[in-house]
Amino acid sequence: VQLQASGGGLVQAGGSLRLSCAASGRTFSSYAMAWFRQAPGKEREFVVGIAMTGGRTSYADSAKGRYTISRDNAKNTLYLRMNSLKPEDTAVYYCAANRVPSGSSWIGTAPSEYDYWGQGTQVTVSS
Repeated sequence: VQLQASGGGLVQAGGSLRLSCAASGRTFSSYAMAWFRQAPGKEREFVVGIAMTGGRTSYADSAKGRYTISRDNAKNTLYLRMNSLKPEDTAVYYCAANRVPSGSSWIGTAPSEYDYWGQGTQVTVSS
């Protein structure tokens, strides 16, 4: 699967953005998906993940209450709605995919658990 992330930009603190990740191919629903981010000088970190059916999600503490992940398997697209953005949310955001068995509720939280990555989209939050 090939992933194309979009939707990043410059926003003031307290603002909102919605990221999208378009996937190629016809098997998007066979993949667990996640968003990671990487700030300058820091390691890539897990933000939020969603199981293949969308029935289960997992959020990093930094994202709870502010971010919402969703997926539209009919449109082969993953979304990340980010509200109440803070300057510390500034990073390159990456979408990632890992193929899982049918019916799996698996969500990985480590970058090494994902085989496919989008190119990243920059999110900059000004104070």
